[in-house]
Amino acid sequence: MASLERLSVNKSYGDDRRVIQDVSIQVAQGEFCVFVGPSGCGKSTLLRMLAGLEDITSGELRINGKRMNEVSPAQRGVAMVFQNYALFPHLTAYENIGFGLSVTGTPKATLDQKVRDAAKVLQLEHLLDRKPKQLSGGQRQRVAIGRAIVREPGVFLFDEPLSNLDAALRGQTRLEIAKLHRDYGRASTVYVTHDQVEAMTLADRILLLNTGETVLKEGSIAQFGSPMELYHRPRTLFVAGFIGSPKMNFATGVLQAYTPEVATVRLDSGETLEARVNAQNLHVGARVTVGLRPEHMGLGTHGQHLLRTLQWQECLGEVTYGYLEDAPGAPGWVVRAPGAVRFQKDQRVAVTAAPDALHVFDEQGHALSRTVDLPA
Repeated sequence: MASLERLSVNKSYGDDRRVIQDVSIQVAQGEFCVFVGPSGCGKSTLLRMLAGLEDITSGELRINGKRMNEVSPAQRGVAMVFQNYALFPHLTAYENIGFGLSVTGTPKATLDQKVRDAAKVLQLEHLLDRKPKQLSGGQRQRVAIGRAIVREPGVFLFDEPLSNLDAALRGQTRLEIAKLHRDYGRASTVYVTHDQVEAMTLADRILLLNTGETVLKEGSIAQFGSPMELYHRPRTLFVAGFIGSPKMNFATGVLQAYTPEVATVRLDSGETLEARVNAQNLHVGARVTVGLRPEHMGLGTHGQHLLRTLQWQECLGEVTYGYLEDAPGAPGWVVRAPGAVRFQKDQRVAVTAAPDALHVFDEQGHALSRTVDLPA
């Protein structure tokens, strides 16, 4: 099996449209790596560069010690599962799964055994005689995955494979992909999605990509690390706002004082908060942004807290989300409360903001290092 030993690439269209800049990562054998980011960030382009479907403008791709820049897609030892399944409509599920083996001259007995083994893993044994139009979306996706499995690739590539499925099927198929990776764990997997739930639940490591002008200023990589690293220690405002649902709450203010372990911030709304961060590289009076996740807020006046007026609530059974107004022109706050909680219209809600739970970002949007022990 293979590892993605080196991916250090740039991609441009024409002279002035840089899509991928300064991406340099490694994916170990058996690792599940997810590329995630907003629309237009280049995550599918990066995956297609791995597959050989897009040229590399500059840089190098090495798989298992071999330079792949000039190697054809068929010779790279990778298998790709496409968003739209890419099944042949005139072939049965059996023929679609075995197509790649048939064109390479694999003996019929070997082909048959591999197709039936893949069908058993994917619970497709009773559907092998059906054509794509006779299959559901989830079943078509499993056929596409089966076609990749039988090739026994060193690297699996998935391009938003669940985006065409409904919510129930997405959850089920996500579990199947996780089991598949466990069972075929010697292969590396690179998976592209815009859905952070998929990224957080499937990935060993996540590559979150920048978009827009930030790519030219700071490169394409916003952060590359474990799901918990991106969640607990986001490097930038962008990462903090992208990872988490509902997204992190933000409020601007000025640095009022600091020690090596704690920073005191006066919010523009007038309240003062302490945060367990290291602000020694900033000066008193510097503009900062404070961040707090909805799930890390509590209700009540114990400890440091904020008072905000309820604008709206969503009662989802297990949880209730309260949408609270902030200063005029500023985005509102969201608090996650137990499902039994019901707010009243225009209620003044006290929400706790523990120093250990707060994030602080400088004026350029870079995170100050947190001085608390957090899960890896």
